[in-house]
Amino acid sequence: MEVVRRESKNKEEALAAILAELNVNSNEVYFAISENAGSFGKVKYLVSVVTKYDVKDFIRDYLNKFLEYLDIKNVDIKFKDNGGDLNVYVSSLDEEEARLLIGKEGKFLKSLQHLLRKALRNKLGFGIKVNLDIAGYRKHKEEILKREVRKIAKEVQKTKIDAKLDSMNSYDRRIVHMVVSEFDNVITQSEGEEPNRYVVIKFKS
Repeated sequence: MEVVRRESKNKEEALAAILAELNVNSNEVYFAISENAGSFGKVKYLVSVVTKYDVKDFIRDYLNKFLEYLDIKNVDIKFKDNGGDLNVYVSSLDEEEARLLIGKEGKFLKSLQHLLRKALRNKLGFGIKVNLDIAGYRKHKEEILKREVRKIAKEVQKTKIDAKLDSMNSYDRRIVHMVVSEFDNVITQSEGEEPNRYVVIKFKS
């Protein structure tokens, strides 16, 4: 996986130069920009760029090798770009394989996602938000969350009483914000500190 880096006083020019070198547009890459103190107090920017194609190939190879170690083969791995995130879907598993990879309450799935993100960061030098789903487990959990949030939002509309949700990760909080945006006179607000950050659904007159 090739990461192209360029240091410059102008981050936009550096990024444009790398895109031209790779012959891709900004929608086809992940990139990170860091600031470095130059001489005489001037700031220089280090721009790092990798194509999404290379990232997806790396993830596919990483997961296949990991699964082969567990004697799980011939899985189907698909990707979906979701804003700045990359959703990864692993399917074509039998029930026993899926249960093993998901783990109790999704703990093994979360651990595997953490390892994947860490491997990417070590390889790239910067992080990419990867969301891993196995056998539709996370999608199913999302649908349950959406139904529950819609029920709570309707209750807030009716009673005009704010509702504080349990703490959740940033991905789930984003789902809550998205679902509540469908309702009139109801807004959301994230509060608290990680890892105990939560969402409050509020009535807005």
